[in-house]
Amino acid sequence: MSVKRMVFIAMCTTILFVQELFLTFLPNIQFTVLLLVVYASVFSYRENVVIIFVHVILDNLAMGTLNPFYMVPMFMGWLMIPTLYRVLMRQTKSELKLAFFGILISVLYGWMFIPFNMLQTGIHVFWPYLLADIPFQILMSISSFITILWLFPVLRKTLSEQLKAHETGHLAVSHYR
Repeated sequence: MSVKRMVFIAMCTTILFVQELFLTFLPNIQFTVLLLVVYASVFSYRENVVIIFVHVILDNLAMGTLNPFYMVPMFMGWLMIPTLYRVLMRQTKSELKLAFFGILISVLYGWMFIPFNMLQTGIHVFWPYLLADIPFQILMSISSFITILWLFPVLRKTLSEQLKAHETGHLAVSHYR
């Protein structure tokens, strides 16, 4: 991997981290699912793993939650995006299908935390966690659906153009206004 590509990946990781940090005052409203779907469509699987790993570490450092009961499900949840994207959505050109994929990811991401929370608290009743999390899953699902539907095509095209230009050394000029 070239140094230019590593710098580009670092910039994308920074954007992922900063947007989530700036939107922490809104529960489960963020661009994380959108950005990770865009990254899954542009970067290799290995590069996505690096982005997600660094993001999870930075996010947990910033939030003061260096706890494996939080970090492991977070890593597993975000890692579902490039994994399932490669398996299910790689050939998809439909933003609507990708938006519904965002809903699926949002629900699965929330479910990742339930077993870890049950282990950590010692409470072995599944339904209270699921019921308490439903409003947050709905918010994250709506946020993911709308942002993917509206922004995925533009972000994917822009990121692809910039990445190609960055690697060839040419200045990329986007045609979006």
